[in-house]
Amino acid sequence: MAIVTEPQTSSVLTHLRQDGTAQMVDVSAKAVTTRQATATGTVSTTAAVMALLGAGELPKGDALAVARVAGIMGAKKTPELIPLCHPLPISKVTVDFELGTGAVTILATVKTRGVTGVEMEALTAVSIAALSVYDMIKAVDKHAVISGIQVLAKSGGKSGDWTVPAAVPDESESPA
Repeated sequence: MAIVTEPQTSSVLTHLRQDGTAQMVDVSAKAVTTRQATATGTVSTTAAVMALLGAGELPKGDALAVARVAGIMGAKKTPELIPLCHPLPISKVTVDFELGTGAVTILATVKTRGVTGVEMEALTAVSIAALSVYDMIKAVDKHAVISGIQVLAKSGGKSGDWTVPAAVPDESESPA
């Protein structure tokens, strides 16, 4: 079970030198640990498009199969896409979908044994999978929206485990 904590904040940007130029952080002294991150994102569309998506009947084919492979490829290509990300020996990537009536939620989990976390790889997997879904449905819905891309949880490393805090209902909005 993951521990829910507040995100750590720091006033030091580790990817910037004192003169403001970018640098790749030296992680050579960090311990190798098992690290995992899960991210999510949503593609909103119409109920009619969701029916086609769920049945694999979009004009371009099975969008979910394509998006799953695209997300896995995205995770593997993260250090090529994000300049200051370290290349990591990724040991596992999963990309899953939850179909709703007007949206598909994408969940990606990435795992490694390494010296730095895999949050960026999980975010990239979700982003690329979402872009692939969008590409596959744009012929039938040019108004689809990609949103809500975020890290849900991470584990391993010096900073420990973290899970996004659950949304707490605003008591001021409850019925009187």
